[in-house]
Amino acid sequence: MFRNKYLIFVLSMAVGGLFIWAGYLKVVAPLEFAQSIMNYRVFPMQIAFLLAVTLPWIEMISGAFLIIGVFRRASAFIISLLLFGFIILIVVTIARGISVDCGCFGNFSRKADFKLLAEDIVLFLFSVTILYSKAENLITNKLRLKRNIR
Repeated sequence: MFRNKYLIFVLSMAVGGLFIWAGYLKVVAPLEFAQSIMNYRVFPMQIAFLLAVTLPWIEMISGAFLIIGVFRRASAFIISLLLFGFIILIVVTIARGISVDCGCFGNFSRKADFKLLAEDIVLFLFSVTILYSKAENLITNKLRLKRNIR
């Protein structure tokens, strides 16, 4: 699909950094994040708590791997799945007429609305672009070059 390694690098930094930041804000306040999940009225309490404890770590690890280029495709795939799930959740929430803070960024969260939906769709397109790109990762390429020189 895309072979421009600089575009993929920028997209990886943006998406990965955003997921690290969002995950961190949830890790430091797991009970608030669990309440945000409960506010959607989709998951039972036990599932909400399980998601509140595991989802932020998945976001941070996937974001970090995306940035450093380790398991880049797997990380982009996981992030794409997460974003697809978020998109579905937002659509369902809007369709049900529920006014809820998204819970995406801890205390910095905002309403789950059409603007958030559009932003998540753009992020989803970025992550899918990374997933299907043929570009080499700039960071891992430099590490490989240093090993080959020695």
